[in-house]
Amino acid sequence: MTYARLSGWLTGGIAAAMSAYHIWTTAFGPPEAVFFRGTHLIFAFALVFLTSPLRRRPTPGIEDWILGLIAVASVAHLFLTYDQVVNRIIYIDDPTPADTLWGWLCVALVLEATRRAVGWALPATALVFLVLGATVLKQPLPILLDQLYLTTEGIFGSTLGVSAGFVVVFVLFGAFMERSGVGRLFMDFSLALTGRSVGGPAKVAVVSSSLFGSVSGSAVANVMVTGQVTIPLMIRTGFRPAFAAAVEAVASTGGQIMPPIMGAAAFVMAEFLQVQYLQVIAWALLPAILFYVAAFAAVHFEARRTGLAGLSREEVPRLARVVADQGHLAIPIAIVLGGLFLGYSAPLSALAGTAACFPVAALRRSSRETVTFRNVWRALVEGATGSLAVAMACACAGIVIGVITLSGLGIVFTQYVLAAAQNSLLLALVLTMVAGIILGMGMPTTPAYIVMVSLLVPALIRLGVVAPAAHMFAFYFAILSAITPPVALAVFAAAGLARADLWASGLAAVRLGAAGYIVPFMFVHAPALLMIGAWWEVAHAFATASVGCVLLAAGLHGWLIARAGWLERGLMIAAASTLIQPGLMTDLIGAGLAGAAIALQVGARRRAVAAR
Repeated sequence: MTYARLSGWLTGGIAAAMSAYHIWTTAFGPPEAVFFRGTHLIFAFALVFLTSPLRRRPTPGIEDWILGLIAVASVAHLFLTYDQVVNRIIYIDDPTPADTLWGWLCVALVLEATRRAVGWALPATALVFLVLGATVLKQPLPILLDQLYLTTEGIFGSTLGVSAGFVVVFVLFGAFMERSGVGRLFMDFSLALTGRSVGGPAKVAVVSSSLFGSVSGSAVANVMVTGQVTIPLMIRTGFRPAFAAAVEAVASTGGQIMPPIMGAAAFVMAEFLQVQYLQVIAWALLPAILFYVAAFAAVHFEARRTGLAGLSREEVPRLARVVADQGHLAIPIAIVLGGLFLGYSAPLSALAGTAACFPVAALRRSSRETVTFRNVWRALVEGATGSLAVAMACACAGIVIGVITLSGLGIVFTQYVLAAAQNSLLLALVLTMVAGIILGMGMPTTPAYIVMVSLLVPALIRLGVVAPAAHMFAFYFAILSAITPPVALAVFAAAGLARADLWASGLAAVRLGAAGYIVPFMFVHAPALLMIGAWWEVAHAFATASVGCVLLAAGLHGWLIARAGWLERGLMIAAASTLIQPGLMTDLIGAGLAGAAIALQVGARRRAVAAR
């Protein structure tokens, strides 16, 4: 057996063992926090050093094996000396020489493994905080090490606990869903639903990516799965390559805010706010719908403006046939939702859905071909490897949080933000938005959100924003960095598939996803959009926000009823802007501006018809 084959089998075996471990702990309960989170980190360490070699080559080198073994040993040291660790007095008893050696090795290797998994930005940020803690904030090194390595306030903190307890099992659920054929169901269902309408292929991308993204929770992964089909389809029917890339990037990015699964940061939010995950789903639902209403409207208006039609009848499957042949594949999603509504924990609900995937696929001949040992094995492996970036990001974010908590830097930073904003909520929101986009450009959503919660969200709450709205605001802008140039990872992936210019695709994505930048301001001013308040307040806020999102899309894309001139576009954008702030006066102003734009549009349509 060759070395490459042996490495592949070993990596696959470790990945499958990691999935099996988390299935077991979800079903029968996890061990004590340090052992549970530490075992999770051991698996992540081993897989990262084996799958991301130091030198760019397909197999790990001797240095990768050595670093991996040292990393695993640094966590194993905690297990072997656990009694001593839990019986010592934190911050009073100095770490032993062995604790000091293995502790700093663990910190260093968390930084290195995170660099391999997600790039330089997050470990560089953690290094900056470490240096700040040791120098400017004058925290003694033994105290820093105590916080980061020997307590559950640093590397082994709640963020790693979220990765171990929530993220792995949901990523595993997504892998099982994909391997059992749900991706094809989402695509065929979207084609049948919207394929023949105006701009059908782009609408297919919006619908299918929202469905698949809600399961995968990764914008780039979503682009690479659904974009392989939707982007060529859009280009073939007349959409510009840059616009096709933008549609897929925006729709895929929205998957992280789309219930029921959402992105990994949603589970961290539930942990921070000490609420059930079902509550986070409730908060996220209406803003996610608004995001996709705006994206769908933008695609429709762009298609109407450029005169693009839908697909032919022969190219589109019948909806009834899709539901009859493949509808059963949605049963695992129903099981997850049912479990959540019945009060079972999110991990246990996801595990039940995971267990149902292949038995459900075996029910019908159309999907029975996916039920193979090879597919089950691949799902187990992909479930583990798909969670590595989040696992290492959460461990590394624990370093940042540990320094912030130990030094009180969060309180100081909140005071700086309040002073810079001069008690202006709008300015504080803009500062938070910019910080979220900048942080998200260099690191995954989860650590970007965690850093914002530690440094910026408290200032928003101090200025009167309700806690769920403040957290959702940070969550949104950590996500939107995926479509915001210059570092827009989802756009990069989609532009590569479309062979389109990166900047043209990025600008098109910002215009297409513009509502995503506006909706967070809406729910800060109107928490009813998070379903906080009486039902009539929720209904009113959602109705006016929906109209605003459609008008914004129409103004940016130059079509509502007919081709819009600059005056009409300006009126529509202004009308949409007034609907951000709830209230009778702003609603009346918005209605007046929208009425004027519609009147001009009706006149333009009549002139166009008369000219034919």
